[in-house]
Amino acid sequence: MSLTTTPFGARATAAEVLDGVDLSGRRMIVTGGSSGLGVETVRALAAAGAQVTIATRNPVAADSLVREHPGTRAVALDLADLASVRAFCAAWRGPVDALVANAGVMMLPTHEVSPQGWEMQLATNYLGHFALATGLRNALHAADHPRVVTVSSGAQLRFGFDFEDPQFLRRPYDPFVAYAQSKTADVLLAVGISRHWAKYGITANACTPGWVHTNLARHLDHATLQALGLVDTEGNRVTSDHHKTPAQGAATTVLLAASPLLAGITGRYFEDNQESAVVEGGPEAMSGVAKWSMDPVAADRLWEYALAAMS
Repeated sequence: MSLTTTPFGARATAAEVLDGVDLSGRRMIVTGGSSGLGVETVRALAAAGAQVTIATRNPVAADSLVREHPGTRAVALDLADLASVRAFCAAWRGPVDALVANAGVMMLPTHEVSPQGWEMQLATNYLGHFALATGLRNALHAADHPRVVTVSSGAQLRFGFDFEDPQFLRRPYDPFVAYAQSKTADVLLAVGISRHWAKYGITANACTPGWVHTNLARHLDHATLQALGLVDTEGNRVTSDHHKTPAQGAATTVLLAASPLLAGITGRYFEDNQESAVVEGGPEAMSGVAKWSMDPVAADRLWEYALAAMS
């Protein structure tokens, strides 16, 4: 099977990807749409005519974006709390043309747990989005050619999902391992949806935005930021050649959410607006998607694990 390609390069912006695309009448949800990459995702989708619901813990933070695009609205959603997710789904009316699972937390310095007892990064980045997607499945099914997009990270190349101790109850908590595991889970969510919901006409793909300066790194201390090459010794932000602007970082997300070029494509992983090759993963891997992130057996196992957690 050949990899899906598009005419857009790594530096294309979200607006450029949707240039000429008419999303009038399309209803879309973007989690974490009030900051960072989420803002640029919402902005591009709304500018193309979509009616966008910004699902965020703090709807007030999206006030300026809502004023900028009157067709948008902001609704409260805390992905780490399944009660909040259920309330959001119960209140939803009508079809959903695209669900963009964009919100996330990264490298919490200490082991925190959600109200349901899940490690917080896994709860927010994966379980909350799993619950949101399953709660909106009928709404997605009601749309024509509905799509789900999960925003992952290159961190999925480093660690697979540890089914023996996903909540770090026995192994020492490691902020990066926990984050990487949650981002692997995000890819497995897209794989799972493509396997379980094809009969509903729902497609799902995952992507990485690449290196972008956003507030996602707010939990990292100076030493970690410096080790990642994000700041210098004085704490000043470092922007390397491989960094993207937020508008460029959101491009692959909106490509998957709305571009006609991706019609019918499902269960894949994209970076820089192109489908990625499957690689072994590990410390030497610099691009692509790890085998463990695309493993259908792992996707099915994680699917059942999440369903059990919601029951």
